[in-house]
Amino acid sequence: MTKNRNSKPYNLEDRTLAFAKSVRAFIKKLPKSIANAEDGKQLIRASGSVGANYIEANEPLSKKDFRMRIKICRKEAKESRYWLRLLDTYDQPEQEKDRKDLEEETSELMNSFGAILQKTK
Repeated sequence: MTKNRNSKPYNLEDRTLAFAKSVRAFIKKLPKSIANAEDGKQLIRASGSVGANYIEANEPLSKKDFRMRIKICRKEAKESRYWLRLLDTYDQPEQEKDRKDLEEETSELMNSFGAILQKTK
């Protein structure tokens, strides 16, 4: 697997899978609360949808279908960032760092999908 200088995979299928797995590991460590449980469920759905839609984009029915799937990937990454921002880490420095790292990854994924959309105009 090819990686960049930050040890993140270049292959977006691998990268989105790693993101979804990282989200699930992060959720397991969160303080238990009703809000974290509900927001965590939403985050798990959105984070998994990023990669699932990217896999669908790689088997497009048409150029229009490809662009729509990539737009959904970007939208789901943006939604993941929203849910990450809502999670309460209760001033736990390590969990807050992990949350911010995941939030940064969502921004990078959004930028990657945005760049793909620009190239396919």
